[in-house]
Amino acid sequence: MVINEETIRAKLPYREPFLFVGKLSRIDENGVEGSYTFPENAFYYQGHFKDYPVTPGVILTEVMAQIGVVCLGIFLQPALEEGAVALTSSQIDFYRPVYPAETVRVTSRKEYFRFQKLKCQVEMHNEAGELVCRGSIAGMFKAKTDA
Repeated sequence: MVINEETIRAKLPYREPFLFVGKLSRIDENGVEGSYTFPENAFYYQGHFKDYPVTPGVILTEVMAQIGVVCLGIFLQPALEEGAVALTSSQIDFYRPVYPAETVRVTSRKEYFRFQKLKCQVEMHNEAGELVCRGSIAGMFKAKTDA
């Protein structure tokens, strides 16, 4: 099976409005880089914050997890079962806000992948190239088994 962007996107266990993978620009056994543009009318801007919409940190973390860990996990383990991904830990530091209609770039570097656990160092930059947030994210993956 060829593992390319289309194959990875088809295996993602997310759908709109909770799919935060826009484009993958690079993926190999050591990491991944991708981008996502936040829709101006996304549901989370309605109340975060009143009259001053800012992307919630939990959504920024989810973007980094989907691009930086889940997409890489699918690339590393093509026999992944649908929906067999679980976030196990994250430690993220935030530096800048992200606004509606802004595009961010996520870069992930594999720290380790063993015993079905993938841990990555992940960074997010805004369109100006400024660091938005960075940290460590880990997840567990379950491969299909012949039973």
